[in-house]
Amino acid sequence: MFLALAREHKPTWQFTGKTVAQFRTWKKKAIPEVLATLGDAIPSVKPNAKLLAEWEHKGLLRQRWIIDVQKHLSATLLVNLPKGLKKNEKLPAILCCHGHGPYGKEPVMGNDSSPELADNIKLHNYNYGEVMAQRGFCTYAIDWIGFGERNDGNRPHYSKANFARDWCNLYYLHATMLGTTSLAINVAHGKAATDFVCTLPNVDKNRLGVMGLSGGGTMSLWMTLCDERVKASEIICYSDLFEAFGFHNFNYCGMQVAPGLYKLVDLPDLQGLVAPRPLLITIGANDTCFKVDTAMECYNRLTRIYKAAGASDKLELDLHPGRHAWGGVKPEAFFTKHLKG
Repeated sequence: MFLALAREHKPTWQFTGKTVAQFRTWKKKAIPEVLATLGDAIPSVKPNAKLLAEWEHKGLLRQRWIIDVQKHLSATLLVNLPKGLKKNEKLPAILCCHGHGPYGKEPVMGNDSSPELADNIKLHNYNYGEVMAQRGFCTYAIDWIGFGERNDGNRPHYSKANFARDWCNLYYLHATMLGTTSLAINVAHGKAATDFVCTLPNVDKNRLGVMGLSGGGTMSLWMTLCDERVKASEIICYSDLFEAFGFHNFNYCGMQVAPGLYKLVDLPDLQGLVAPRPLLITIGANDTCFKVDTAMECYNRLTRIYKAAGASDKLELDLHPGRHAWGGVKPEAFFTKHLKG
């Protein structure tokens, strides 16, 4: 029943225009309604930042901070910087969003200190927060609620044996009961991390980017939509149609949705609201989570939106032969062009 309803559904703000004027009118009307699905915004707080540790590894200066991200809640923030920076040297900074999995931000920022973490990096080519720092960017990451160090399932009395619940969906229920969403909470925490990183002496607050794989692709998209400071974005393995990956393949969760979202837009429309800002879409030709046929249909619809926006030159595709993983071929040139150029 749900699949049939999804197949016959046409979102209110499905893009059908062809001109710049039609694009601008569409975006002006659609984006307030889309952002409203997130629910109540989370009030910001002072970071009260504390540097926990600083060390050098693989050509990088690595920092571990703890910051307040909202009332009642703190998060550990990882920062990677190239070694040997001059005192007043300013770098572009990229928020590196992790996806689903038990380790959160750690493999993304290059933590391969255990066989399990090393295997996780190898499986998804996952250490883009390390690689992009080695290529001359400041990178930073936090855990989203329910992941890594912020996973309530790590508590002994909440172990899977005693409490077999999906934290993504449980947090979503909690949030909607209070008038907000998991997405809104995570966006607020991403903004809090960005606010603090912008105060670091080697970061240029006017040259910010974001990138993320899978659930991190979801967050990369929403961070871009919700924060105008983001100048360039890479969405990795999060291109598809809601009917296909959601209703048909059950490949989404409370971390990735907001009430009434599909009533308003499909995923290509949601990505299209980023235009005319630079956007790199990465798709795995053999991805088993977001199948290449509908992933490419999403991208093809997105190209029409960028063309109508007069921004075809700002949209790029990295279609790699791997599975659910970061391609890693085009991002350096993409972010160099749009954040360093």
